[in-house]
Amino acid sequence: MSGFWPVPDALRYLAGTWRTERTVRDLESGAEGEFSGTTAFGQLEGGGLLSEESGTFTWQGVPRPAERTLRFLPGGSPGTADVRFSDGRPFHDLDLTSGHHVADHPCAADLYRGEFTVLDADHWRTVWRVGGPAKDLVLTTDYTRTGAGDCGPLRTRDG
Repeated sequence: MSGFWPVPDALRYLAGTWRTERTVRDLESGAEGEFSGTTAFGQLEGGGLLSEESGTFTWQGVPRPAERTLRFLPGGSPGTADVRFSDGRPFHDLDLTSGHHVADHPCAADLYRGEFTVLDADHWRTVWRVGGPAKDLVLTTDYTRTGAGDCGPLRTRDG
């Protein structure tokens, strides 16, 4: 399991602001796009985190504003979360206790398979593979913690 950073408390780890860089590749057409912005994980009333992503998505040379909101609710144990869309519909489970997790989300006839990798206290990555009759995409997102004040408690592997 070399290269993974175990996370004892997923919500505590994610809390704060992250620089967000995403590439999007359409494997069928070869088209590529990118997103650049921030993702802020703030406290939700009643527990959990509200993830608010905003930035610019450029597809085939055309930039446009983009945003997304998700809810990260406490899971069954501290290293886990129940991820939901902003309207409360289930999206996927998340277990970062080993520093690596794979989750599936069926959407109509397409399947979204997400691989989550925690690299260290200030970096994590998601790779979503979307396959089905309508889509053949790979979305790779790198998150880098911003600001020294957002570090949270996980400064060492022992902490």
